[in-house]
Amino acid sequence: RDFNERCAQCSEVNWGLTDGGRYYCRSCHNVTERTREVVNTDFMTNSRVQTISKGSRKQKKTDGDCEWYVCEGFQLVLKKQAEALEALGVCPQMKDEILCNFWRCYLQKSKQAYCKRPAGETVKALSVCESSTDVDSEPDRPSLLHLLSPSESEGDLQTDCSFASSMSKVSESTSVYSGSVDGSLYLMKNQKEKLRMTMPMTLSFCYMALLWLREPITLSELLRFVVEGHIPYLNVFQHFPEKMKLCGLDLKIFSVESWPVYEEVHNKMLELAAFLDLPRFPDITDSCFLHPDMLCIKYLMEANLPDELHNWTCRVVKKIGIGEVDFLTLVPGNKSTRKVKYDILAAAVIVVVLKLLFLLDDHYEWLLSDFAEERNKNSKEGGQYFEFKKWYEVVKHSLDVEQKKLDEERAKYVWRCEKPLFYSVKNKSKVLKRRQMVVNLQNQFGKLSGPVQCAEKPNPSSFQLSWSEENTDGSCFHGHSLKGILQEKYGLLTAMNPDYWLCTAKLCNEKLCGHLAHYREVEFPQSYHFVLRLFSFLLRIQPSYIHDEVCMVEHKLFNKRLYKKLKYNTVLR
Repeated sequence: RDFNERCAQCSEVNWGLTDGGRYYCRSCHNVTERTREVVNTDFMTNSRVQTISKGSRKQKKTDGDCEWYVCEGFQLVLKKQAEALEALGVCPQMKDEILCNFWRCYLQKSKQAYCKRPAGETVKALSVCESSTDVDSEPDRPSLLHLLSPSESEGDLQTDCSFASSMSKVSESTSVYSGSVDGSLYLMKNQKEKLRMTMPMTLSFCYMALLWLREPITLSELLRFVVEGHIPYLNVFQHFPEKMKLCGLDLKIFSVESWPVYEEVHNKMLELAAFLDLPRFPDITDSCFLHPDMLCIKYLMEANLPDELHNWTCRVVKKIGIGEVDFLTLVPGNKSTRKVKYDILAAAVIVVVLKLLFLLDDHYEWLLSDFAEERNKNSKEGGQYFEFKKWYEVVKHSLDVEQKKLDEERAKYVWRCEKPLFYSVKNKSKVLKRRQMVVNLQNQFGKLSGPVQCAEKPNPSSFQLSWSEENTDGSCFHGHSLKGILQEKYGLLTAMNPDYWLCTAKLCNEKLCGHLAHYREVEFPQSYHFVLRLFSFLLRIQPSYIHDEVCMVEHKLFNKRLYKKLKYNTVLR
């Protein structure tokens, strides 16, 4: 307050103090050689002593900083993600009740809150310190749940005072720098002891809450909304309050430089549900969006396939029993039941139906397409027969365009956030100066090159590929007929094709290699690979995961025929 000179770089009067006692400009981060003058009346009366102030822990609090814990940081992330999902249309119950209760249960199970801190944890924390340091008073208790839930009267956070004091000693005595109180100790924890919180696990929490409420959002859609920026995940820490300083080891915990992976988020969700001892989830019935019959409608529309295929997908789902409530409903901790990936399962059912009707062996589907083309030319009726070749050309063109656009967006993505980050106090001034220099250069070049058009964030939508029946170019195949490839037998429509080839004759042990079958593109027909590629783009996952689910559906569908070796089942591969 008593230093009123203007900054030599930006002419502003907005000064702060560094840890070394030097003045720096809060506007442009310019650090001066001037140090703070301190008047010490206890040393000698009527004398003025000029010293360099070394900021202490208490002085940091007076400057506006506060002590915070890693779990508080993750709680802020969950709060932002829940608010984003609520803005997308998810019911408010997800944030205030379901997700909040899951988070409280996790804090209690992991012994971070709502419990008495075991004495072993305090001893373990104190043993990390090489030398004791003087702490004048115990740090303030972190107020955790007011950030996530509006109701604070349900109970106070019961954390052990001695443990919090030991955490302060650890953070002050160790040479490793972090903005949080327990950042260094958090990374030292043994991962086998507890399910340690990570950034991908925040998405696992959100998906677990969505699944509990049976919301119409699949895991693939959730991750796509994250990539598109509708749900905070990448660089979400820049939304932290100014009082919560993020630096040092905190960056290893909250900084993310990769896209979320489907398998990792799904597996962590299963571990979380078992870790929290959650009961059986609400039943997934045939009226729920996550039921295969419902999801197949969505993916058939998005893949621009005929509506009549839905009758066949329903027959396959009913035949192999994957539409039953007990099969679809998650039971945490039950190792005997297979954990369902609803979106991948629906895509796999569609692929199996396409193989049943068109074989997808790079020969039969083109033969059927030629027959359908001839019938469409000679037909006087209004309906169109489905031509696989024409569908392939139309969808491939749109898929190539969208895939190229997606690849360009990912290549241009700037991983570095706008907020400057630093790993140590020594490098803070250098990082701030360098950041300011970069901003100045960008502004100067921006004035020379003119205004830059920023890419607009796409509006959130459940459909990535849209097809309208109103188009006159014939690019929509929803209303096309399958009569050209079907025949009536015993009062039922059956496929004219009597053959079928299996992706694999024997499934692998999923626990050993992580896959039910191995997928190599060169070993399978190109038509089959194209269909996998299409659904791989729609779900934003690797084709091998869809191939695994296809193999599972096939072995359920042809289980009896495989072992009895009936003549009417021809296995080509």
